[in-house]
Amino acid sequence: MVVVALARSPSSIAFAKSPPMAGVLLARSSPRISSYSLSMSARCLPSLSASSPPPRPSRHASSPPPARHLADPRSTISHRALVRSSAAVSDRFESRFATMAMRNSYDSILATLPNPGGGEFGKYYSLPALSDARIDRLPYSIRILLESAIRNCDEFQVTAKDVEKILDWENTSHKQVEIPFKPSRVLLQDFTGVPAVVDLACMRDAMKQLGSDPNKINPLVPVDLVIDHSVQVDVARSENAVRANMEFEFQRNKERFGFLKWGSHAFQNMLVVPPGSGIVHQVNLEYLGRVVFNTGGILYPDSVVGTDSHTTMIDGLGVAGWGVGGIEAEAVMLGQPMSMVLPRVVGFKLTGKLRNGVTATDLVLTVTQMLRKHGVVGKFVEFYGEGMSELSLADRATIANMSPEYGATMGFFPVDHVTLQYLKLTGRCDATVAMIESYLRANKMFVDYSQPQIDRVYSSYLELNLEHVEPCVSGPKRPHDRVPLKEMKVDWQSCLDNKVGFKGFGVPKESQNKIAEFSFHGSPAQIKHGDVVIAAITSCTNTSNPSVMLGAALVAKKACELGLEVKPWIKTSLAPGSGVVTKYLEKSGLQKYLNQLGFNIVGYGCTTCIGNSGDLDASVSAAIAENDVVAAAVLSGNRNFEGRVHPLTRANYLASPPLVVAYALAGTVDIDFEKEPIGTSKDGNKVYFKDIWPSTEEIAEVVQSSVLPNMFKSTYEAITKGNPMWNQLSVPSSTEYTWDHTSTYIHEPPYFKNMRMSPPGPHPVKDAYCLLNFGDSITTDHISPAGAIPKDSPAAKYLMEHGVDPKDFNSYGSRRGNDEVMTRGTFANIRLVNKLLKGEVGPKTIHIPTGEKLSVFDAAMRYKSEGNDTIVLAGEEYGSGSSRDWAAKGPMLQGVKAVIAKSFERIHRSNLVGMGIVPLCFKPGEDAETLGLTGHERYTMHLPSNVSDIKPGQDVTVTTDDGKSFACTVRFDTEVELAYYEHGGILHYVIRSLINTKN
Repeated sequence: MVVVALARSPSSIAFAKSPPMAGVLLARSSPRISSYSLSMSARCLPSLSASSPPPRPSRHASSPPPARHLADPRSTISHRALVRSSAAVSDRFESRFATMAMRNSYDSILATLPNPGGGEFGKYYSLPALSDARIDRLPYSIRILLESAIRNCDEFQVTAKDVEKILDWENTSHKQVEIPFKPSRVLLQDFTGVPAVVDLACMRDAMKQLGSDPNKINPLVPVDLVIDHSVQVDVARSENAVRANMEFEFQRNKERFGFLKWGSHAFQNMLVVPPGSGIVHQVNLEYLGRVVFNTGGILYPDSVVGTDSHTTMIDGLGVAGWGVGGIEAEAVMLGQPMSMVLPRVVGFKLTGKLRNGVTATDLVLTVTQMLRKHGVVGKFVEFYGEGMSELSLADRATIANMSPEYGATMGFFPVDHVTLQYLKLTGRCDATVAMIESYLRANKMFVDYSQPQIDRVYSSYLELNLEHVEPCVSGPKRPHDRVPLKEMKVDWQSCLDNKVGFKGFGVPKESQNKIAEFSFHGSPAQIKHGDVVIAAITSCTNTSNPSVMLGAALVAKKACELGLEVKPWIKTSLAPGSGVVTKYLEKSGLQKYLNQLGFNIVGYGCTTCIGNSGDLDASVSAAIAENDVVAAAVLSGNRNFEGRVHPLTRANYLASPPLVVAYALAGTVDIDFEKEPIGTSKDGNKVYFKDIWPSTEEIAEVVQSSVLPNMFKSTYEAITKGNPMWNQLSVPSSTEYTWDHTSTYIHEPPYFKNMRMSPPGPHPVKDAYCLLNFGDSITTDHISPAGAIPKDSPAAKYLMEHGVDPKDFNSYGSRRGNDEVMTRGTFANIRLVNKLLKGEVGPKTIHIPTGEKLSVFDAAMRYKSEGNDTIVLAGEEYGSGSSRDWAAKGPMLQGVKAVIAKSFERIHRSNLVGMGIVPLCFKPGEDAETLGLTGHERYTMHLPSNVSDIKPGQDVTVTTDDGKSFACTVRFDTEVELAYYEHGGILHYVIRSLINTKN
């Protein structure tokens, strides 16, 4: 039995019956948050005196804590007694507590946090008051899960048994136990935010059609949506680039932006940060991150789930945050507890200090390689050790940002003095910082390295001496393929030689030195394998870090003073993650040198890192395509999967911003920086890498003098005021969306068509055809529509049929609100390798019954029209990369019923379950090849027809029409996921739960 709370304020919570495991909180009339209500003053939380009233609701309010009776905070509690009694209490709940709030089982440990300046900061659930010695041995990241479980323990959504599981983490973490978790807030960007708001609007319609109240669909926890994924680098190397690119951005996305602006008014508790403000994760780090919430006088840790996998960047601030699927995030918005497996925690000890000239980017690429090798998928990583004092907050955030690249759920840095200094630097007021420190110290969540440390227990251990980190890049196709800078030339040559793969291009020896001549704007030019055609300082991973940004500017200064230039056909760009970067580059006097080399600011958003690199010059594109040149991109991003950055750059290297500038100057990745010159100075002398590379001391001096607190304050005081183009958007005031069926951006999806109140139960998979047969490392970039829309694709055909000119196609990301476009773009990646095609690369497959080669979409639609289900076969790490809900929604709409793989990326597996697709894993040592599966068979999955007969992680037999039989593990990891499967997906589950709520 679980609970549904209808909440207006902490004092007006009522409970009602719902279907099993339906833990949905509904907002009835919480204060509406407009796009313009987040002010700097809201970031300073006043203390509460004994006589003062609770603070008025502000932008930083979270979901109300469960209704509670304040008990004597000095009393202790017998935790095991609570566990023994919880089962009996649950049994009695339906008859006794169907319409009233359940007292929190842990109210007796509710303590008062005094304010040294007088009065109190508020009350909090005190972990020390549990008097349980196990707490001191828990990793800090697990303590956050523990506090959340205690604070939300109502014996329905969260029980004392759940609390005990977390307390006993040392013994339970290896047992795959399930726990509920209630994040404090949700973070969205516009690519994932548009489909989320579309789904919410569609859910309102479904509620109405089923005879219920559509206004039950409302976010209860704070939702922050930052529009940062739409800007493209159409204009570069121009002083007018920012404005020109924003004008193009609004021309392409006016309808989407208007829809999001409508959502910010139609849905309660939703903030939309307008375009041109910055990158979502940098804005989260510098501004939105609370670290500690103070809601109605109750203090608790900030925690966040986001629909972008790099939400983990906030872990560097000591805020627990990670990426989830868009579907899962929508359920969290509606107050549903997340169901998660209690994770193992890898303790990563840092010692020593980075050597002179080594950057945070070099460090994170090293850490990524180490953790990838160690194996951390589904685990937390927690950093500790004396080396922590040598890392700035920005350095920590860089490491935390790339958690998805090393596979961890989180890369967590507990709060310490460095965190507090950063909070002050970024404009959080002294009173707020004092409250944060006091609360975390009192609740055993603050690390004070000046005090003796109690040894914490970790599931496994790693150690890195920072002195051993050396300059490096990663590539050419995966972020964990690190290459030491001194070995880059040799590695590049081997990549040309090697057969096509993650480290190979299969270029014949006789063609490797071929030079392609072309004319660039009337001047002779040439290009060869390894030549750089895109050099982009981009991505929140690095643009949030002043040391590498100002380091890049110092490289530019030294280069300009020596007379070096960047070839004019190289597309250079600089896309800061917030306006603060512009302010300190201008303050330092170094922006002009970046401009001189062509690194003009092009906009405030993700740009090249997510494939919004814009077109190359037509002459460059033609030279690459006509001569089959393996051209290179060098970017300070976090992803370099094939086909992501630009369709014409087959080699893509991740590098620090200073190295991006250095490679732009060299013009090629086929260079040994230690031995070969980068260029020739204006005096005719050879210039080497060492001549333009700044020392660590030089960078530190510029950072110290140029990065100032008032820059953050002035930037974020104005961030939600928008800009003239945003402010001029006119949107309707209705709370139900009026769908425009001619729109090619926003379209009502068919998820709830013919939905009934009774759950459909498990869908039998019998005699299914194999739609696609994959190998290892199929990423969400391969699955989900991303980047430009090719003019010969099914999506392009649909758009042209609806009157859209090819020049107005925009990107797939910008059209995520239209299921017709996105379904056609699923599995449409030009680099897709499908074994059914026997070596041919591209978005095609074989329609097995006829042997006809078709686009994946056309084949899928033919199977559906014939009444046939389909499955997908895959290897290891299926669904790695960015968390993209369309990587699950698209296959579902194409008719895929199951994916059988060697292993799954964590978020993608969850997303598949959320959309009703069954994830199955081959048994260890087996895969499609060892079992002799070609993909030409028909597959039957022998799952029980009653969901109650299915257990998380059980084995199931799969048979084929040619007599093969093999066992697979069903990757429903929790009981809640089984409930989603029974209902046909998480959104259907939530709707039925809401409708069954008794008002």
